[in-house]
Amino acid sequence: MPKAIDPVAFQLGPLSVHWYGIILGTAALVGLLLALREAKRVGMDPETIMDVVMYAVPAAIIGARIYYVIFRWNEYYSSHPGEIIAVWHGGIAIHGALIGSILTAYIYSRVKKVSFWRLADVVAPSLIIGQAIGRWGNFMNQEAHGGPVSLEFLQSLHLPQFIIDQMYILDPLTNTYSYYHPTFLYESLWNLLGFIILITIRRIVRMRRGDVFLTYVIWYSIGRFFVEGLRTDSLMLTDTLRIAQVISLVLIACALILMAILRKTGYAAKRYGEE
Repeated sequence: MPKAIDPVAFQLGPLSVHWYGIILGTAALVGLLLALREAKRVGMDPETIMDVVMYAVPAAIIGARIYYVIFRWNEYYSSHPGEIIAVWHGGIAIHGALIGSILTAYIYSRVKKVSFWRLADVVAPSLIIGQAIGRWGNFMNQEAHGGPVSLEFLQSLHLPQFIIDQMYILDPLTNTYSYYHPTFLYESLWNLLGFIILITIRRIVRMRRGDVFLTYVIWYSIGRFFVEGLRTDSLMLTDTLRIAQVISLVLIACALILMAILRKTGYAAKRYGEE
């Protein structure tokens, strides 16, 4: 039988350090370093990025957990309230994290009187590369996977053996093991491609203000819509309607509308990175 990776990386006395937390921390650090470098390149004070991150990261974690708990309250957390803060067991929602962090950045920009859209453009690639890395935390926890597939199917994708082995997961309802779609990998690769596109077009094509961030929203939402359709652990709005797919469609529509509004109001007359 394939052996799963231990989700605990190491012990510090009574404290268990999980791979999930290490990977999310790495994702945040990579995103921060990238944003600081880009801020310097476009003439933005790096301290602005540090200030936003100081507030936005906690807000993202809290928003991600609140979002997840709300939609699984009746199903699980109402009878397991002690698990509400156990984020190391998994169970955070990217859309909740985005809501928390973007709202925090918007409030910060209003208070400090800096351009929200200029700030959002600079950090957009950091967000999507952070999401690409963060999905590997789901891999370590054997979560965010799709439906059952055959071993032959996974082998046909030419995946490394350690990924195939980690996709051999126990179904608690039937108490049997099966191989599953590595949807964490599909989304991670989609986000990595989106990152490459964003860092390329923002330099080669002098995009209008707001376009980099809104392109990120559209790109991520398209990928999330299709990947979510393969998953078996989706948060559900109804018995057949996946919340993430609905939100993805709403975000795509909102991003396109905002692009038009920014152009009509003249705000998008400025180019990427300009003060």
